[in-house]
Amino acid sequence: MSSNYPSLRRPTTATPLAINLKTTATMNLNEASGVRSLATLLLHTDEQEQDLTYSKYMEYSTKVRRTLTHANSQEEALMTIDSLKRLGIDYIFRQEITSIINSFYVRHGETYMGPSGDLFQVTLAFRLLREAGYDVSSDIFDRFTDSRGDFNPSLSQDIRGILSLHDASYLNKGEDVLYKANEFAAKHLKSSISNLEPNLAALVTHTLDHPYHMSLQQYKSCYHLSYRQGCFGRNSSAMEELAAMDFNLNQLLHQKELEQIASWWRNSRLAEELPLARDQLQKWYFFSTILLPDPQFSEYRIQLAKAIAFIYLIDDIYDVMGSLDELSLFTEAIDKWEHPDSISLPHYMKACYKALYDVTNQIADTISQERGWNPINSMKKSWAKLCNAFMVEARWFTAKQVPMTSTYLKNAVISTGLHIVLVHIFFLIGQGITKETVEVIESDPGLITCPATILRLWDDLGSAKDENQEGFDGSYIDCYMKENPQCSVDDAREHVMDLISKTWEALNKECFSSRLFSPDFIQASLNSARMARVAYSYDDQQRLPMLEEYVKLLLSGKK
Repeated sequence: MSSNYPSLRRPTTATPLAINLKTTATMNLNEASGVRSLATLLLHTDEQEQDLTYSKYMEYSTKVRRTLTHANSQEEALMTIDSLKRLGIDYIFRQEITSIINSFYVRHGETYMGPSGDLFQVTLAFRLLREAGYDVSSDIFDRFTDSRGDFNPSLSQDIRGILSLHDASYLNKGEDVLYKANEFAAKHLKSSISNLEPNLAALVTHTLDHPYHMSLQQYKSCYHLSYRQGCFGRNSSAMEELAAMDFNLNQLLHQKELEQIASWWRNSRLAEELPLARDQLQKWYFFSTILLPDPQFSEYRIQLAKAIAFIYLIDDIYDVMGSLDELSLFTEAIDKWEHPDSISLPHYMKACYKALYDVTNQIADTISQERGWNPINSMKKSWAKLCNAFMVEARWFTAKQVPMTSTYLKNAVISTGLHIVLVHIFFLIGQGITKETVEVIESDPGLITCPATILRLWDDLGSAKDENQEGFDGSYIDCYMKENPQCSVDDAREHVMDLISKTWEALNKECFSSRLFSPDFIQASLNSARMARVAYSYDDQQRLPMLEEYVKLLLSGKK
């Protein structure tokens, strides 16, 4: 993908934000939230550029908001929402989008037929409603099938409708009609590619390789912008200009955040204290951008990257650095969570424990001041849970024990460390913190265990370990093949892919019906599952090309 985005000059200095935020007093909640996100983005541009960029940003966002709120029909409004989501700028218009979706559901419920039963409109409405948390029935697709439940072959000529059907089919909770929808759409999209004009053919190919619901929004939005800009005979719209400007401002923000986390990493001296551990700063940081893409969460991404770093460091302590006796001492120290001066550990372990203890308490203190709830107990429990899971794996390895698949996976879901990441996100964003939600989050609900299962299984599918990581702690495939000695490796891998698909369906069910957690937390859960393929798709050189491409894209706008 070429870089077609309008270029914003990278500043050499950062000055205080020259925006009169008093104007937010006359804005609705969503507009004010959008300005706060913009303010975060503009903190890293010089004053003259701040004024110019703010003016253009507000001009474009006002035009787009007018297009959204003054649509000629609800169907037109839904198409605008879809474009905003695909371009990654829907967060700017969250309140308007919520209002339109709610109004649409109140008016139509689950009986929407679309103009003359239009496939595109029906599938788009279905997807947007489910994404918004409305548990609409997939029976809506019965009108497009025959008595056997097969989709009408005449639909194959409607490329726009088939693309939308393909997107909708991945919001499956285990429904037969959506299995058939996926099979039907994929078959006809593949067969149509050779007959389409090049730009549309490329879009169809990209859609098949990177289904919308399963892919990272930041990656898809860049591609979608390039696709729209590549359409001949049309001028760039305010929506595209806003998306390009937003993307470039986010690039600057990512660069500054990465500088801050790099400074913390250097000052921690953990790379020197733990020389055998992985030093993958960009990877740790960009996982935080995947989970929390909204610029208003900039500071939280920096804190989250630190927690992610410790998950990897502690994993390496258990995998390649510590003896079983030392690991037992470390696990006991994490369980007790006492002041570092009062514990006795090997030097390298104590250095890691002290840094973890200090960072975790700093994050908890900040959250306590901002939210009025101190999460330190929840955070301590999450780290203890992780280390005890690592300890179980260490004992298996030492005893050369291959556990049953169910036993392995129950423990391995915890040893991903994703529960730590999502616990931190829950408290950092601070939406809906109550005694009830805290108890649920500590019990590892489906919004945590489902994406953790997907992460673990994708990791176990990899034929290579991370660079610089030695040691071996088994995989689901090893356990499965021991239980099923008649199976080949290919059979085992097919079984794992089926498990991943089934777990996605369970995650969809959790996400599309949850009323206990905020939309931002639900999106973080979904994004963590989407991250799995990027994080664990190794090539023959034991590298992660998808992750490297993603990092380069967000920093430079180029593949």
